[in-house]
Amino acid sequence: MRARLRAAVAASVLAFACGGSLAMGVGPALAADSAAAEPHVLRLDPALDAVIPPGATLEKVAGGFGFVEGPLWVGGELRFSDLTGNKLYALGADNKVRLLLDKSGGLQSPPAGAFQGSNGSVVGPDGAILLEQHGARRIAKVGDDMTLTPFLTGYDGKRFNSPNDMVYAPDGALWITDPPYGLLGQDKDPAKELPFNAVFRYANGKLTPVITDLPRPNGIGFSPDGKTLYISNCEPEMFVNAYDVNPDGTVSNGRRFITYPGPNPIDVPDGLKVDSQGNVWTSGPGGIRIIAPNGKVLGQLKTSDRAQANLVWGGPDWKTAYIMGAGNVYRLQLAIPGEAPLYSR
Repeated sequence: MRARLRAAVAASVLAFACGGSLAMGVGPALAADSAAAEPHVLRLDPALDAVIPPGATLEKVAGGFGFVEGPLWVGGELRFSDLTGNKLYALGADNKVRLLLDKSGGLQSPPAGAFQGSNGSVVGPDGAILLEQHGARRIAKVGDDMTLTPFLTGYDGKRFNSPNDMVYAPDGALWITDPPYGLLGQDKDPAKELPFNAVFRYANGKLTPVITDLPRPNGIGFSPDGKTLYISNCEPEMFVNAYDVNPDGTVSNGRRFITYPGPNPIDVPDGLKVDSQGNVWTSGPGGIRIIAPNGKVLGQLKTSDRAQANLVWGGPDWKTAYIMGAGNVYRLQLAIPGEAPLYSR
């Protein structure tokens, strides 16, 4: 959810600007090709066949939205947000889309094209669904009747910027990224109250800003053993960082896991997920990359949307990936399970 893409989506101008090479933490540089007219899996290493079976295709299952985000597999169906449309939807087992919640970002009439709808979502330990609201600048608990109750609203008496993505770590702590993309003026917006754009940790009723030196933290995920934290940063530099997670919930040894060259294109690093084998699936220039734990890029998911914002694991065995394109939702069958969330229903 970024200012550069906001302008592009609002004007329906998706000019691709992803030339150059990709610098990785491990392995050679990789040239990024242009977005494809037809969705496909770009196989860059034979090891990808063990993750995505040969012949697997990206299937478009829903479309026509402003900017889809915040995917969650719950109750045998996919939930997702239209961040610019300010709505929450469900894609059922019948492959039909239905509206779950209007004004899901918490504002009645946000400016057209503003990223002030709802975003990330998780299932909590009590089975309740938590929803991040850019417009209301909070995390709310969603009742079965779609009523919203505030869950977390800010830190140290100051309101959040716009909670963006979140995940439960294996130890039960909730981690949250809070960039300023839901604020119309971002860091210069007079409504901004926090002095940083933090990565927060919520455990035992206490909210702690663990990482405060990233300008635009966004996607977040953990290795299956919980010992490594991954955070994507959108801009001005585009990269994914890896951190060692300490037993007390702090992090150390922050390092570049993958770096993307400038200039900043439309499809910047955004959401990410980690599968059951520790591979990191991260959005970025040219599509979603599947990266082995050692930093080697195994492949890319390419769609005509140019910008792919996020993804989630689903299906009864977690062997289905749902990809959030700019305005479309895609489905991809996997050879291995994605990492099941700590809590699900």
